[in-house]
Amino acid sequence: MNDVAVLAEVSHQTVWRVLNNKPFVSKETRQRVNEAIASLDYRRNPAARALVTGSSHIIGVVVTNASMSGPSGATLAIEAIARERGYWLSLVGLRSNDPDANADAISHFIDQGVDGIIAVAQSQPCVDSTIEASRGMPTVLVTSGVVPSNVPSVDIDQAGAATQVMTLLRDYGHRRIAHVSGPPEDLHGEVRLAAWREALPADQPADELLVAGDWSSASGYRAAQTLLALPEPPTAIFSSDDNMAFGVLLALHEHGIKVPQDMSVIGFDNIENSDCAIPPLTTVDQKHVTLGGVAVELLLDAIDQKPARRLTIPAELVLRASAAPPPR
Repeated sequence: MNDVAVLAEVSHQTVWRVLNNKPFVSKETRQRVNEAIASLDYRRNPAARALVTGSSHIIGVVVTNASMSGPSGATLAIEAIARERGYWLSLVGLRSNDPDANADAISHFIDQGVDGIIAVAQSQPCVDSTIEASRGMPTVLVTSGVVPSNVPSVDIDQAGAATQVMTLLRDYGHRRIAHVSGPPEDLHGEVRLAAWREALPADQPADELLVAGDWSSASGYRAAQTLLALPEPPTAIFSSDDNMAFGVLLALHEHGIKVPQDMSVIGFDNIENSDCAIPPLTTVDQKHVTLGGVAVELLLDAIDQKPARRLTIPAELVLRASAAPPPR
């Protein structure tokens, strides 16, 4: 940095201001400093910067079930918003809800000297292991799980979104509404399942109309086969994610059942290409960009030692062609 200052004929402080995009540097001076940086092929030393400032400007992000659309969408949003705020991500993506692996990832981030941690936790054991392993490190949880009031957290209003789905179907006149749920212990799936049970007409057999999936299209396909084999099949199927809904649509097509004329199908997530299903899929948009922005802001608040907050973001029901009143 001293060499840059000498070549540009400015002070060390002015070079620092240009490197950190600070105000009160004239356009001409900023250009001269940038030309000196390019001429000398100057590169900042992140380790040295961290020693001086006490900040690495790196956020650790650990994601359970990272291959699934919901967690991956949240991660992409967090990364984009963090870069806008001048932070880079160190990412660990776990393929399952393994609390021990989750705790190892948190410990790894602490050893790296990150400024804070965002954990996208899909199970309560992973929520608990995050809190235990973080050891006072500024940490934000993106989860539907139970989080202590002193730990900041954020989630989409999963229950409210599932209730919107059920309200739409019941307003259309559906009563036998089946549910293809997520796997056991998945927090998002459990909340959506509970909302479905709460909104199902009291005279309908919930256990008969419930089939567990695993977030894959294949499990949605198998679930639809099970539901179609009932003596009285449902008139609507609410799938806990879009991938399983795609499998449901395939099974109905193979059985010659028209959607939505014969049966309605609604998904959850609004993943890419859900609007290109046949027919286009009615689903829930989880507002991942908003979620990522809130998670980053909560973490920056935690780094600044501001009080913890628990925030819930409303989701949006996206109406397309796959849901309609039941046949007479």
